[in-house]
Amino acid sequence: MDKEIKPIAFLVLSLAFVIHISAREPIKSPPPVKQLAEVKVVRARDLGVPFDGTPGKLNSITDVPGVEVGYTTLISGEGKLEVGKGPVRTGVTAIIPRGHDSLNDPVYAGYFSLNGNGEMTGSAWVDESGFLEGPIVITNTHSVGVARDAVIAWRIKHGAPDTTGYWWSLPVVAETWDGWLNDINGFHVKPEDVFHALDTAHGGAIEEGSVGGGTGMICYEFKGGNGTASRQINIRTSKDAPLRSFVVGVFLQANLGRRSQLVIAGVPVGKEISGEVYKQESGSCIAIVATDAPLLPNQLKRLARRVSLGLARTGTVSGNGSGDLFIAFSTANPNVANPDQVTHTVQTIPNDLMDPLFTGVVQATEEAVVNALVDNQSMTGRDNHYVGALPHDRLRELMKPSRSTR
Repeated sequence: MDKEIKPIAFLVLSLAFVIHISAREPIKSPPPVKQLAEVKVVRARDLGVPFDGTPGKLNSITDVPGVEVGYTTLISGEGKLEVGKGPVRTGVTAIIPRGHDSLNDPVYAGYFSLNGNGEMTGSAWVDESGFLEGPIVITNTHSVGVARDAVIAWRIKHGAPDTTGYWWSLPVVAETWDGWLNDINGFHVKPEDVFHALDTAHGGAIEEGSVGGGTGMICYEFKGGNGTASRQINIRTSKDAPLRSFVVGVFLQANLGRRSQLVIAGVPVGKEISGEVYKQESGSCIAIVATDAPLLPNQLKRLARRVSLGLARTGTVSGNGSGDLFIAFSTANPNVANPDQVTHTVQTIPNDLMDPLFTGVVQATEEAVVNALVDNQSMTGRDNHYVGALPHDRLRELMKPSRSTR
């Protein structure tokens, strides 16, 4: 009898262990189809928020040809914080400037820090060289190290050595803090999570809100995270000259601002919707600007700087605790970093014609922040900390007077 019971007992215990492990297994983006079907994608324009400028086809950074974005989303556990166990509300975002097919073709880039209480590795070399030499990865503050090392490992696996015979790399990895909702000191982001985000990066439509590195983020004390937007840019030298068209796209990980500061399309929304998460100014914003306009590194730094004005439109003052770090790159001028010839011919837009690009960055940044708020859901994280999403019906109501005056 005992011999018959023991195998059955072992089977039951094994099944219970598997179920327990499965329950704690983090959700990797994209979520199951059932989950996606339950969440309707609603962006700011769907709620009647009036924005200036003309967006690209997808109103996304992926409107810039070649740009690919990938996510790993880690969500598991609930209740009281147990460091190392959870709850987990975090992830990884990867942006590949020219896509997987051109990993080893650097892009001209420029970097700007509005407030430096944050981290963006590799930015010193971007400033020095004028090139971004690989993907951009965004995660939580305490996972920058593992993400940086994982990007190097991934590039070694997918790339080829440089002309010296080495796989030399100073990856660009940036962060914002998700410790209010996430077990940030549990170090739940692993190298395979970074690999997954990079491997699954794609063009076309991308998710916003609480996915990837934005999973545990808070924006203006509403549920924040990832937001994106784009603008079509037309430039001509005179009325009779041919029109040249370009795209500017902005992607940001929004984790900034106090509730009372929030302004949407000129309306002081934050003053009209009560609520509080923090007792003092807290949070950060990482922004990525992409364009197919041919620009040099110093011009791209000027583009990155304009993100500041777009954020200001939404109300932030970029407080002492903010890590507001921005990088801009251009997908034009391919192969100009190749040392197989002594000189390269490059194209660029004169500074006197750059105002439409500046305008596009400011407009797309503002809309990307609001998209991060609107295309989102409420979340409960560690120690049952709850952050509500921006209520759509209330926002529609507050926007009515604004729409009638435009």
